Amino acid sequence: MNAQVLGISVDHVPCLKAWAESLGGISFPLLSDFNPLGAVAKKYGVKRKEGHSERAIFVIDEKGIIRYIDVHDIDDRPSNRVLFSELKKLMSRKK
Repeated sequence: MNAQVLGISVDHVPCLKAWAESLGGISFPLLSDFNPLGAVAKKYGVKRKEGHSERAIFVIDEKGIIRYIDVHDIDDRPSNRVLFSELKKLMSRKK
């Protein structure tokens, strides 16, 4: 769908690596928002006062415009159907 999935966490790189390994590996890159702690999360409005970030998904178009935001409970896993639907909307806008 001409898209890139990235995971971003306020954890440092070794912690991200251990987390990914505990899941049996993941198929997308993980980026560390560790230094300065939570700078990306703060910029996107999802940094909590405790220092970590909300669990959130952003769909950003090729021009850098946020087209979809999903902030959800840390124990919830968003539906792939919803995410694919949002990506299809982006593709239809390009036509």
